[in-house]
Amino acid sequence: MFKKILIANRGEIALRVICACKELGVKTVAVYSDADRNSLHVRFADEAICIGPPRSSESYLNIPAVISAAEITNVDAIHPGYGLLSENANFAEVCESSHIKFIGPPPEVIRLMGEKEKARQAMKKAKVPILPGSDGVIATAEEAREWATQIGYPVIVKASAGGGGRGMRVIRNESELEGSFNSAQSEAAAAFGNGNLYMEKFIERPRHIEFQVLGDSHGRVISLGERECSIQRRHQKLLEESPSTRVTEEMRSEIGKGLEKSLSEIGYVNAGTVEFLMDEDGSLHFIEMNTRIQVEHPVTEMVTSLDLVKSQILLATGAKITDIIPKIDRKGQRGHAIECRINAEHPEKFTPSAGKIKTFHIPGGLGVRVDTAAYAEGVIPPYYDSLIAKLITFGKDRPEAIMRMQRALEMFIVEGIHTTIPLHRRILADAEFRAGNIDTKYVERLLARMQEERAEVVALT
Repeated sequence: MFKKILIANRGEIALRVICACKELGVKTVAVYSDADRNSLHVRFADEAICIGPPRSSESYLNIPAVISAAEITNVDAIHPGYGLLSENANFAEVCESSHIKFIGPPPEVIRLMGEKEKARQAMKKAKVPILPGSDGVIATAEEAREWATQIGYPVIVKASAGGGGRGMRVIRNESELEGSFNSAQSEAAAAFGNGNLYMEKFIERPRHIEFQVLGDSHGRVISLGERECSIQRRHQKLLEESPSTRVTEEMRSEIGKGLEKSLSEIGYVNAGTVEFLMDEDGSLHFIEMNTRIQVEHPVTEMVTSLDLVKSQILLATGAKITDIIPKIDRKGQRGHAIECRINAEHPEKFTPSAGKIKTFHIPGGLGVRVDTAAYAEGVIPPYYDSLIAKLITFGKDRPEAIMRMQRALEMFIVEGIHTTIPLHRRILADAEFRAGNIDTKYVERLLARMQEERAEVVALT
């Protein structure tokens, strides 16, 4: 077991890793920017080192500063959390060359799965279903036009090296192609330093389904089932749940076996998430893989009773999957879990809301979990992601998980800044959501209905 781990992250995920390390008896080192000097991950770590000014590029993304902090504190390993450096293959290589264990996949695997078109081809070779699309990167608008004609409109172009919706454009007809392709290419180059694009068939109203996997260094990979992540806005997830109401046991087993085989063949190690789109016929199509722990990992933890962050650390020490999960059961999921991301944003405009929190009361009770690093009188800085808490509920079935989430949202009090709590309360009360009739355009439809309702109220007054 490691003696000391540096956490190359901040906020709730840094605190989550500290909790896992405490349970394993491992010492921790927090790194922080000037803006996070009073953060809880700094307070609860065994050691803490300031690595730079508030901006991420000068602190949390500053690889030399992070490695220097690791060397000064003599750590055995680095846990990257999610975001920031977690999928940076160069960072993983620097860790290796510095004789510090990177708690994640090998650099070459991160690089392979990070280039989305290469990941598509790897999954296609392993017979994991993928969307119809281009055979590799598309260099010019003329080449894109040829592929779009072959695939059939509508199509979508995506950045090979990126995510989060940047470098992505939906093209519905030939007249839109050249302008959309060129703007996507420019955006991808600016955002990721790589303007490579590839093309896929566009599904109008897909569901977003992802599978959690764990891999050991002995060639074994296991799928831990799926999460439903369809409730999102502009490709940013807002609410996740497990299991999906649309994935059958047969689908879960078939996709799981395919992922286990394909990821074993490429030497996948540690935690990862494989993302799919589900079309209106209920078929799943691979889109990309995230080679790290996900924001929404708690819903899988709740339905499997498996600590994924502790599992990451154990796998990095060379432990076998069978050491962590002595009896592997594909039907091991129980109950239902839901996660609401509580962001420091206006609940409908989605504009950031930095500032000091005046009141912060988290809910509790049976089946309720809150992962957060926020606190009363704490300051939400304007430099980072807007996530301030994750509210997770668990029930014996989906209706009970929904009921618990509703009462937990009512009892979650945050004053001094705007949050997305009011939007989540509306989602949980919505008949369409409760019936499981959701897709990636659900939030846009809900917001439109809310505007219509307000307009009707105004007209009656």
